[in-house]
Amino acid sequence: MPKILDGKKLAQEIELILQQAIESGLEVAKRPPGLAVLRVGNDPASGVYVNFKEKACDRIGVRSFAKHLKEDISLEELTETIKSLNQEKNIDGILLQLPLPSHLDEDALLSSIDPDKDADGLHPLNLGRLIKGEKGPRSCTPAGVMSLLERNQIKIEGKRAVVVGRSILVGKPMALMLEAANATVTIAHSRTKDLPSLTREADVLVVAAGKPYLIGKNDVSENCVVIDVGIHRLPPDQENMKELKKTKLCGDVKIFEIEDKVAAYSPVPGGVGPMTVTMLLANTVDRWQKHCGLPLTISHLLP
Repeated sequence: MPKILDGKKLAQEIELILQQAIESGLEVAKRPPGLAVLRVGNDPASGVYVNFKEKACDRIGVRSFAKHLKEDISLEELTETIKSLNQEKNIDGILLQLPLPSHLDEDALLSSIDPDKDADGLHPLNLGRLIKGEKGPRSCTPAGVMSLLERNQIKIEGKRAVVVGRSILVGKPMALMLEAANATVTIAHSRTKDLPSLTREADVLVVAAGKPYLIGKNDVSENCVVIDVGIHRLPPDQENMKELKKTKLCGDVKIFEIEDKVAAYSPVPGGVGPMTVTMLLANTVDRWQKHCGLPLTISHLLP
């Protein structure tokens, strides 16, 4: 039987550690950690994700400064909003919810966030720190993947790791974190020729391609560890009237095909998703401890 990498359970355990860290530091800090999440426009998925993050903040005692901004906000106006949050002393972390409307320059906006308040680890300075192996905020999804692997005692050193996807949000920082753990890493992407021949070589396969059911049983080796980062809503089953109003969540991997072949896998939902939110909280609490001159007790949770 394969090991199921339960991100929901691990996220709950880490949230408890973060909650205790906040409670123990409040007397000295005189304020709770603060996280500002900026959502632009009305993308439905973004609305769901922001709601998850606000609820997570409430659970552990982080103060949420969520802002829902109009779809047609100008680059200049949004930049000024970010700069004002950079100056706000009660805010320790700033997250710009992606994707953004097409008229906004994502790179410029991410660069305008104070790197010391960069809750998603996407500022160029923090990506540089990741490359150099220096401490700093880490990109939340790959950090969550590394935590899942560590918690389940899956050894990375010396293993062949393949990452499918090269986005700055997941693929590239994921590859860097695996490399830092002494894996031999290959990045595959939309222009990779003969993808199955590459993925079948992986001891650890991380799939973040954004394509539902991309990977099946013929794409993985025996006893591989498979991390499915994707999450998609499939349309309701038109042939089954009882299911007509329901949608089904799935990932980039056909788990139902590979589960009897691999050594371990992360489910969708309940795998990487909860860990992404929890690592966002970890980044924020870590920054709060730093800003308030508290002992840095939770830095070990970040790769």
